[in-house]
Amino acid sequence: MHVKELFDITGKTAIITGGGRGLGEVISEGFAEAGANIVVCSRKEENCKEVSEKLKKQYDVKTLAIKCDVTNPEDIKNVVNKTVEAFGRIDILVNNSGATWGAPVDEMPIEAFQKVMNVNVLGTFLMSQAVGKVMTKQKSGKIINIASVAGLKGSNPKYMDAIGYNSSKGAIITFTKDLAVKWGERGIYVNAIAPGFFPTKMTKVLLERGGESMTSRTPIQRFGSADDLKGVALLLASNASNYITGETIVVDGGSNAM
Repeated sequence: MHVKELFDITGKTAIITGGGRGLGEVISEGFAEAGANIVVCSRKEENCKEVSEKLKKQYDVKTLAIKCDVTNPEDIKNVVNKTVEAFGRIDILVNNSGATWGAPVDEMPIEAFQKVMNVNVLGTFLMSQAVGKVMTKQKSGKIINIASVAGLKGSNPKYMDAIGYNSSKGAIITFTKDLAVKWGERGIYVNAIAPGFFPTKMTKVLLERGGESMTSRTPIQRFGSADDLKGVALLLASNASNYITGETIVVDGGSNAM
């Protein structure tokens, strides 16, 4: 297979949760640039519609915008049904929807911890379970989970005091490995991306509080950009990664190596 074919996802259908903003929007745009049909879903339908229309106009691809709470099985069923109805199949799932809550461990509200775990972990499980049934019938599929470098080690509470978020992302990394083992024989690949610090709405306060310190502890001395994420996501969505499964690719400018 020619190298251009290895990275070609033209005509493939991708669902991106949390695709209405942040890293989900970046990945949606990258896949649209590569020619895929894009299904953008999140709790805020208006954001999804804005991204969907932008992609449709700029890249001439087919898109859907669907409201979805990833902790709600009925919402997920609706997304899967509408996607299959519109495109006939689901080739790629990006589990990007996420939540966080900052508080010292001894002050963390139980409800806040549960909310973060529900969105980040339960939501990833429920979406994978539902989409996995379609991919199993197809005998093919690529699932990409968005983890975080925060799931790989502890975080200095001066800059990031969010034990629920860190715990959830560690769970995503293990979930990725286990699901890859269980579904490999079905032709379903499961991998994760662990981004470092990218400027998004979720990380705004964090970067304002300790941005200079974070870049100083990053070998390439900067935060991540859209281009830094698009290529990795395309790799895991395409045939170029057909011998990679159960892995977490760290995209952090080298900070985890220090």
